[in-house]
Amino acid sequence: MNETRTIRLWVGLLLASCLNACLIPTTTAEQPHILFIMADDLGWKDLHCQGNEVLRTPNIDALAESGVRFDNAYAASTVCSPTRAALMTGLAPARLHITQHGADSKSFWPEDRLIQPPSTKHELPHGTTTMAERLKAAGYTTGFFGKWHLGSDKKYWPTEHGFDVNVGGCGLGGPPTYFDPYRIPALPPRKEGEYLSDRLADETIDFLRREKDQPMFVCLWTYNPHYPFEAPEDLIEHYKGKEGPGLKNPIYGGQIEATDRAIGRVLRELDSLGISDETLVVFTSDNGGWSGATDNRPLRKGKGYLFEGGLRVPLIVRWPGVTEAATVNETPVISMDLTATVLDAAGVGLAGDESLDGETLQPLFSGGNLQRDALYFHYPHFAFHKDNRPGSVIRSGQYKLILRHDDDSVELYDLKNDLSERNDLAADKPEMAQKLKGRLTEWLEETGAGIPAKR
Repeated sequence: MNETRTIRLWVGLLLASCLNACLIPTTTAEQPHILFIMADDLGWKDLHCQGNEVLRTPNIDALAESGVRFDNAYAASTVCSPTRAALMTGLAPARLHITQHGADSKSFWPEDRLIQPPSTKHELPHGTTTMAERLKAAGYTTGFFGKWHLGSDKKYWPTEHGFDVNVGGCGLGGPPTYFDPYRIPALPPRKEGEYLSDRLADETIDFLRREKDQPMFVCLWTYNPHYPFEAPEDLIEHYKGKEGPGLKNPIYGGQIEATDRAIGRVLRELDSLGISDETLVVFTSDNGGWSGATDNRPLRKGKGYLFEGGLRVPLIVRWPGVTEAATVNETPVISMDLTATVLDAAGVGLAGDESLDGETLQPLFSGGNLQRDALYFHYPHFAFHKDNRPGSVIRSGQYKLILRHDDDSVELYDLKNDLSERNDLAADKPEMAQKLKGRLTEWLEETGAGIPAKR
């Protein structure tokens, strides 16, 4: 009898051990380092590997050759702050009620507007749980370098949201200048005249060298190529006289090459430290390119618009041993998927009452599919250029429907056959338009999205 009890006790302990192993995060030895790079206002066509024959981006191109490039990747919003909040939390901007780039401003409102935008938050609330906080709790050391734009007050800056180190992250939407002294509150001057992207690369590399012996979560969220037009003169020279398709402004070309140069230095540091094979690298942008700076063609419009030029962005993921090199995936994906992917890679789960608005991309890396069948967007505001119409979007399969909040009208586009969104099919396919509008309306209600009011 005692022998039987002993056997049962050992079996019970073994089962308990297995159960506990399933509930705790992955062990430190199995957790990859995570390098999350996000450019600011970088358009879908602003990379050589995305088909731009004028721009020189050899380091990002090499990253694409060693990982997966997603050709149907979307920012969570057509402007920056909502996407940044969505990435940090894994929640849709509509759900967060962070739907404008900073605080909404009367300067954005056309005098002849028919509707009044809803109120919006412009700080990342402390009631949310960020990626950095989750990873820090799982044993990661966390560093933030670059643009934050989720609250002007220091109590909302990166170190108040789970980051151990913050260099450059504050309430600014763009740098006063790209040359030191930058006049960025969280970035003290160092060497007069040095370029901001180079400085951020230096700071990131120093962090990698200090912390490489434990799991690292590193955000390099560049200010570039956001306005103002400023770049090192030697890089501007590469693009003078090359204006035309793919390039509007030689300085903008220099800004992108400077960004690529800085990213290349950081990626080479991973090699030098011998940790490239242990590092998940993500590269993307916070919204589509600003039409005043870049040529988004064949996409329609740009930043601040719900057309593809404002929403579609580059996305590259490299995860050695998981992703297949030099592959292109056409699955529509969105910013919140990157949050879910990072947490999945780190073995970080959610509490039973928590959920994200994104899905991990891991099934796509092994030839599988995602579970959802639609993406949703909500931008109920006027942008800085005042030229857009507030609205919401659903993309399901090859079709995209835009709901305009000023007159409740819809536009329907077949992105497979009309990437430039020139042919509105709403009148030709009324049943599909009505079905998609119904699904979009349900999503807006489910997320509690703020809706503009009639004036």
